[in-house]
Amino acid sequence: MQLQSSRLNLRPVTASDLDDLFRIYGDPATNTFNPTGPYPDIRHAQTILARWISHWETHRFGNWAISLQDSPERIIGFGGLSISSYADILIYNLGYRFATEAWGKGLATEFSKNSVRYGFVELKLTEISAVVRRNHLASQKVLRKAGLQYLREIHDVKDAPPSLLFSLTHSEWLRKSI
Repeated sequence: MQLQSSRLNLRPVTASDLDDLFRIYGDPATNTFNPTGPYPDIRHAQTILARWISHWETHRFGNWAISLQDSPERIIGFGGLSISSYADILIYNLGYRFATEAWGKGLATEFSKNSVRYGFVELKLTEISAVVRRNHLASQKVLRKAGLQYLREIHDVKDAPPSLLFSLTHSEWLRKSI
């Protein structure tokens, strides 16, 4: 299942994405707002990648490897929709992380808007949510541009301040899309 937006190529993650996953998620800069910090080693990245691949096999959707259309061989990020549990709440979670080289270009917004559309049109989801740290203002701005709105605080990381839960229902999305 490959998708394209005006500038991005999205394809399901594969085992060959391991080095790129560790490069992006192991980078301290991309974890500035992550209370658990960067991935500690390649083995941790391998565990996460295996979970993502399993999610695709089980649910037929999940995280994509993200590249630019003009350089599809260079992975600049990962993200997608997944079934996640935060603080005992099950949600269809919109998540993403881009390499620093991709920051400040509107790519996260483009990705998020297309992921929301995919979730509602193709997957027939009734609601899409996202969890973001209170101090991550850029990500909150991206979520708002994709139509999600703040709902409440959520305790998602043990011994860390709460995160913010953003959400958008299918009916709200339809009203905004008209």
